[in-house]
Amino acid sequence: VAVGQCGNQVGCRFWDLALREHAAVNKKGIYDEALSSFFRNVDTRSGGDGRDISKGKICSLKARALLIDMEEGVVNEILQGPLRDVFDSKQLITDVSGSGNNWAVGHKVYGCQYQENIVEKLRKTAEHCDCLQCFFIIHSMGGGTGSGLGTFVLNLLEDEFPEVYRFVTSVYPSGEDDVITSPYNSVLAMKELNEHADCVLPIENESLFDIVNKIQQMVNSGKLGSVVKPNSLLTSSASNIKTVQQKPFDSMNNIIANLLLNLTSSARFEGSLNMDLNEISMNLVPFPRLHYLVSSLTPLYTLADVNVPSRRLDQMFSDAFSRDHQLIQADPKHSLYLACALLVRGNVQVSDLRRNIERLKPSLNFVSWNQEGWKTGLCSVPPVGHSHSLLALANNTCVKPTFMELKDRFMRLYKKKAHLHHYLHIDGMEQSCFSEAVSSLSDLIEEYNELDATKSGPGIDPARLKIAV
Repeated sequence: VAVGQCGNQVGCRFWDLALREHAAVNKKGIYDEALSSFFRNVDTRSGGDGRDISKGKICSLKARALLIDMEEGVVNEILQGPLRDVFDSKQLITDVSGSGNNWAVGHKVYGCQYQENIVEKLRKTAEHCDCLQCFFIIHSMGGGTGSGLGTFVLNLLEDEFPEVYRFVTSVYPSGEDDVITSPYNSVLAMKELNEHADCVLPIENESLFDIVNKIQQMVNSGKLGSVVKPNSLLTSSASNIKTVQQKPFDSMNNIIANLLLNLTSSARFEGSLNMDLNEISMNLVPFPRLHYLVSSLTPLYTLADVNVPSRRLDQMFSDAFSRDHQLIQADPKHSLYLACALLVRGNVQVSDLRRNIERLKPSLNFVSWNQEGWKTGLCSVPPVGHSHSLLALANNTCVKPTFMELKDRFMRLYKKKAHLHHYLHIDGMEQSCFSEAVSSLSDLIEEYNELDATKSGPGIDPARLKIAV
């Protein structure tokens, strides 16, 4: 379920890359189990709704998705682009005026207005699933529709499908965000995420921006001993790298789409150690409110040489625990790990996984009662253009500074009551909504503090390999 401008732009990249991935493996165009997890095969010739075809040739693929935006710009772009046939009108909910960067408009006004429509379309889409595994919501925190209506949809999902896990990918605004009210929107949305999500992957615009810049520098410097392919899957949406404007949103959205691809790879392809998405929540979230996971992705660029030396495999695991590869600016090494998951794709053995976990373990500070808190998944199909890839998800107290900074930015506005009137004139929006939201955030920070207090000091970095000369 993609909500708002950011959510739909990321969603668009995800569906595009997912199709590319299946096309690379599924040469004969047969509708197989891998495709059926995220797409329906519909016979469009029979008119009307079109019946689902469960086997045989691909007729017309429809994404198992719902696209919601209160401005129709982005959704219209998708409908005019190469993905137009993957969605039909039954999967779209749009309006024209937008939420004006106001959480209350998205949550209270559009929420009430579109509730029945959203529930009906969610139910229809869910009914097409043989075995509904979980809901993914993609949205941003800083604007109005993504944060307000996005969290409203989260509540609806809990009411309508209480047994089904809710995963949320939330893009957090950076400090110098151009939306003046983004701290209000983010903190109001945070309260809803605390209460109604099972698992949240926070992603910071700043981290994405840094990653894109690093890749650009590598492409331009030509160092590295091996060349970076210009059509590095992570950043380019087509085969040519776009000249970076002020904010390379396409490249940034691509990185989030790749995160989602790796996260869902076990649901879509075979593997010797398949990981059910719900196992992530089950294994990584020991306390219901502490469900925010730090994600890191590697490799971040495609190298032009095809014969990858095996040393790179171990390097990939080290990279996954370095700050350069994280999608949020945080320092997990000096914070406390509650649990960690590694989702590996490509020709990697279980022994490689074990060896690297043993190697990295001494440098990571795990909570005393969960020293063996590792969850691993192996998927045999690598991303297009790579020999292997790794997504690490860590439940770590290092997310706390992100939330503290968010609270500070909120308080700076709230102390002066700046811009509050834009929210308070909306029906059902009281000043207590703000004080409850900020106290919910404070409670969350306090829970992380209590865990941090049990920490036994920083982990020791693993000994460097000694090489005899």
